[in-house]
Amino acid sequence: MTIHTPMTEQQVLIHLMLAMAAADEAISDAELSRVERLIDFLPVFENFPPEDLDIVTDSFVELMAVEEGLDSLMTLLASTLPDELHETAYALAVEIAAADLTVTPEELHLLDMIRDFLKVDKLAAAAIERGARARFRKIPS
Repeated sequence: MTIHTPMTEQQVLIHLMLAMAAADEAISDAELSRVERLIDFLPVFENFPPEDLDIVTDSFVELMAVEEGLDSLMTLLASTLPDELHETAYALAVEIAAADLTVTPEELHLLDMIRDFLKVDKLAAAAIERGARARFRKIPS
């Protein structure tokens, strides 16, 4: 697949979140809702026009429709995101994986790929994952 126009960092991060949500082939309402909420309030998405979300989603579907779609996404991540956004990207992926309170083996595999591809330090990745577990923990019954 050829990407005709360069993607912004924000668009690539949204593609990453959508890929994480789709990793187990079933995008849950919780995951989709989390994507939208993160776009609404995180500083990294400041000035992202909400009306562009449908366009970015369509672009994601088109990218994933080809056999090498995931590889293309990884290439986009590496070529578009500056190093200082690599941990942010991993944190967003972890956030989406944890959104439905169940992390599947497919999601774990994709998280490993993202961490390795972006060269996120294992200690930083563990801290990000620990933070997500703390945020999504429920009060014991």
